[in-house]
Amino acid sequence: MSDTELLLKPSTEPVRRLELFTGSGRRRRWTAEQKARIVAETFTGGASVSAVARCHGLTPQQLFGWRRQTHLRSEADTLGKGVAFAPVIVAARGREEHTIEIAVGAMTVRVPAGADLPTLQVVLRAVRAVS
Repeated sequence: MSDTELLLKPSTEPVRRLELFTGSGRRRRWTAEQKARIVAETFTGGASVSAVARCHGLTPQQLFGWRRQTHLRSEADTLGKGVAFAPVIVAARGREEHTIEIAVGAMTVRVPAGADLPTLQVVLRAVRAVS
């Protein structure tokens, strides 16, 4: 369909909203401070992410991505402060089924071999909470 065909068709409804994009169409660059301020707006005042995104000329998906990055960054900072390494001993014990043993002080946790990642994460979080 050509542009002239689109223009010649009669409109059944008047135009309610018209967006005009100006400029060179290049990607905008946001500083970390600007992103943090905009993300903070989504957590205060009961505003929806879509409304905040619209206010700043963003898509909601982009703003949700910034929120996820902020959450992951703060979670990594929190984990990085209290991280310590523990010695690992690999030992064979006869013909028993292989297990992972995590010893913290007097506590020993045994996880069967082949356990999935979510199970290991839950166990390690519990060990960290108790220790």
